Amino acid sequence: MSNTKKALRYFAKYLKPYWKGITIVVILSLISSGAQVMAPTYLGRSVTALTTYLVDLKKGTASMNTFYSALWSMFLFYLLSQIAIFIAWMVMSKFNADSTNDMRENLFAKFQRMLVRYFDTHQDGKLLSLFTSDLDNIFNAMNNAIFEIISQGIMFVGTIIVMFTINSTLAWTTIATTPFILIISVLLMKKARVYIDKQQDEIGDLNGYITEQINGEKVIITNGLRQESVDGFKVYNNKVRTALFKGQFYSVILFPLMNGLNLLNLAIVIAMGSWMIISGQISQAIGLGLIVTFVEYSQVYFQPLTQITSIYSMIQLALTGARRLATVEEQKDENEVPNGKVISGLNHGVKLENVHFGYNKDKEILHGVNISVDKGQSVALVGPTGSGKTTIMNLLNRFYDVNSGKVTFDGTDVRDIQLTSLRNNVGIVLQDSVLFTGTVADNIRYGKPNASMDEVISAAKQANIHDFIETLPDGYDTQVSDASSIFSTGQKQLMSIARTILTNPPFLILDEATSNVDTVTEEKIQKAMDTVIAGRTSFVIAHRLKTILNSNKIVVLKDGNVIEEGSHEALLKEKGFYYKLYTDQMAFD
Repeated sequence: MSNTKKALRYFAKYLKPYWKGITIVVILSLISSGAQVMAPTYLGRSVTALTTYLVDLKKGTASMNTFYSALWSMFLFYLLSQIAIFIAWMVMSKFNADSTNDMRENLFAKFQRMLVRYFDTHQDGKLLSLFTSDLDNIFNAMNNAIFEIISQGIMFVGTIIVMFTINSTLAWTTIATTPFILIISVLLMKKARVYIDKQQDEIGDLNGYITEQINGEKVIITNGLRQESVDGFKVYNNKVRTALFKGQFYSVILFPLMNGLNLLNLAIVIAMGSWMIISGQISQAIGLGLIVTFVEYSQVYFQPLTQITSIYSMIQLALTGARRLATVEEQKDENEVPNGKVISGLNHGVKLENVHFGYNKDKEILHGVNISVDKGQSVALVGPTGSGKTTIMNLLNRFYDVNSGKVTFDGTDVRDIQLTSLRNNVGIVLQDSVLFTGTVADNIRYGKPNASMDEVISAAKQANIHDFIETLPDGYDTQVSDASSIFSTGQKQLMSIARTILTNPPFLILDEATSNVDTVTEEKIQKAMDTVIAGRTSFVIAHRLKTILNSNKIVVLKDGNVIEEGSHEALLKEKGFYYKLYTDQMAFD
């Protein structure tokens, strides 16, 4: 499917529910355009009536009644046109706002259904540009361009019909330059479309770079890379500038070109009308009115062409935005299992059975991994960076699906379990904790919105964060966000653990929860982790090995393979890879 067809289908999908409003706008556009098309005929009649009046004045039989009648008719038609336009604009503004609101809501809802892979492979800034740049372009076009296309299209066809009913010779003269105009317009529009499409893609890249640099501002400052950051911005910004200039150049050049051709056409129409009078094809009295009529029609005929070409860049930006949004909507949703099994807790345990997986087809990360954890036990995953520890976490929670083999809960493949049910039974404490805008209490009860205040406080106490919260000016009602400096990294981690304690999941995954904190905070986090792990089946992805000494089993990963497993003491006795990892790390602690 071509990009244009994809964009048009996207518009059709969101405008279809508002067909009543669109119908009203089309009818009002017909009335408005029809009135505008008819008005020049009465202008011509008034000129003819005035000429006749001057001739009859010498005869003593002059009357201005016809002149006034034609003049009033012209005024009423123009008035009717403006009233119809005003009402159409009000109706259109309403369904435009509603339809773009639907687009925005559906886009956000789509994000909540999409695979984690999509977010892992797209920059935040590019995703944000869909909500800002692309949806703004669509709204602007729908609020301006769509009405212009409808009304001007009707006016264009209506003008041609009326001109041919009045005088076919002058009608052919008026439209004679149309093929030439269309050829030039199509060529310029093709050029403009290429650069306008590129412009939006470059803006997405620029937004991605800006977001990345803002998020990494502290790293940039501490490494003295501010100027390098600015230089990098200039590269992306220049690409936007180049695409923007070329897109606007080819779009904007259409407008002065159309105006020039309009003036040329006007001269041709006046010349032809004058020649018809001089050659005796029409009388002088009728001819003057006819020339005035077709001078007006020449303007009206070119108005749709001029207006549509002047808003071409707006239309193309909207089509590009619609194409980009339609592409997002085509992305796969998470593979929910409508008739899947609903689980409630764990009775036996969790297993990875001969699991092979790679984020890309040509690069496998896990090579036939077998790991099991019995109910109530804690299994620690250790190994160097890139060994596959976090990848296993992604598979346990079905952020990704295995290429082959299977992950099972009580013997049931996770791909046969309803996603909602699976994730209600799995709690994750990530390495990088996230706080959301709201109060401290709201953040703790994020996974259980209906939790009572007593439950929130109890969870905070178990996570060793209650005493700190009590020191805040508003306690649990203190307003925070992820960007807030109220909480340190370790305190955010403790908040995340409190959140997990409150949801009380039967299966727990701790992803290097102590890797980014000092030793004092680590001790607090370790106590909180011991609390949350107690009695639960868990996987602990460990960076600091001393945090997992009490695990029931330690699994050692290297290059996507399980190379050792056993208790801490047993693995030390083997003096293998784990022994080397542990002794090397202890030497620096």
